[in-house]
Amino acid sequence: MTDAEPEYDDIHMRFLELLWGDGYLSPGGPAEVERVLAGIDLEGRRVLDLGCGSGGITLFIAKKFNPKQIVGFDVELPVIEQARRRATDAGLAGRVEFTQGPPGPLPFPDQSFNVVFSKDAMVHIADKDAVFADIFRVLKPGGIFAASDWLISHDDEPTADMKAYIAAEGLSFGMASPRRYREAMEKAGFTDVKTDNRNGWYRDEAARELKRLQTELYDQAVALTGEAFVDKNIRTWVAMQKVLDSGEHCPTHLSAIKPDV
Repeated sequence: MTDAEPEYDDIHMRFLELLWGDGYLSPGGPAEVERVLAGIDLEGRRVLDLGCGSGGITLFIAKKFNPKQIVGFDVELPVIEQARRRATDAGLAGRVEFTQGPPGPLPFPDQSFNVVFSKDAMVHIADKDAVFADIFRVLKPGGIFAASDWLISHDDEPTADMKAYIAAEGLSFGMASPRRYREAMEKAGFTDVKTDNRNGWYRDEAARELKRLQTELYDQAVALTGEAFVDKNIRTWVAMQKVLDSGEHCPTHLSAIKPDV
């Protein structure tokens, strides 16, 4: 299997980081990361950040939660190169490692990590059974999975509005329902599976993001990425707002435990 064709190139990263913060390719900033990890003790543990993007979240976890080591993994080389530069600049290269590899099984031995974290990255993985089986494999017994991801609220044919939004994104979205995620986690062997719909939060947050893109951030975004790119993304946010308002697009927090046997 070959490396993934980059979807998050330098222009895409510059745009998203302007909107969401330095090193953040998904919304909510540090506060949303802390919500995902609430109540989980990472100190002295080995952590995997699955789909780490350009590294901002991985470095935040390293500084805030003091794991023994955190490994950021992504299939795209441009974001990993940026993440490695950030780790070096932050003086965290010894505690933080960034690994790039092709889509498919994770390049880590069985029972490598105490915690697997992911932030809005598994939407790009269509085979939910395979990814959760692999997460289960790399977790130690008693290990914790904690994530957020972008889900669709149902298992039926997506509405015309959802199809229009996905087409506007132009990214490899493999969206699935909370029921489908739960089913895949339980099939892998996880227990204490939980899902928490975050649509209400992101519906309001996305509306604020759209307004900022149309007003205070517009000129700066154009200078960074070009007018056509910014206008395309404004159209994407408009399309996304429709499926957030309807509830069909439901960002969700996920958690589960690998039994300690």
